[in-house]
Amino acid sequence: MDKWLWAARVFKTRSLAASACDGGKVDVNDQAVKPAKNLRAGDVVKVTLPQGRRRIVKVAALDDRRGSATTAKALYEDLTPPEPPRLRRAPPPWRPPGAGRPTKRERRDLSRLRGR
Repeated sequence: MDKWLWAARVFKTRSLAASACDGGKVDVNDQAVKPAKNLRAGDVVKVTLPQGRRRIVKVAALDDRRGSATTAKALYEDLTPPEPPRLRRAPPPWRPPGAGRPTKRERRDLSRLRGR
């Protein structure tokens, strides 16, 4: 299990994958698994990542060697639902010149006028 998670690039290292399995963060077909669990094509793997996100993948092929990202994508079918769109913040209000707090240039001009 930990080798496949590492080869599929779900985790950066095998030790992270193994500790996730031991910590109950990896489920195969809705059952918690240990790092030594054998996988089969068609198994559904649910992984809770350290950032709190949850990935759901279906095993398409098995491999115990880590390859390129395109090779890793061929090992699974991603069933993770898309994340909801983020709410965009309104940009800070634009201040027309002369309105609100004076700028540094305007403060210097005022100081010159007042004789300071």
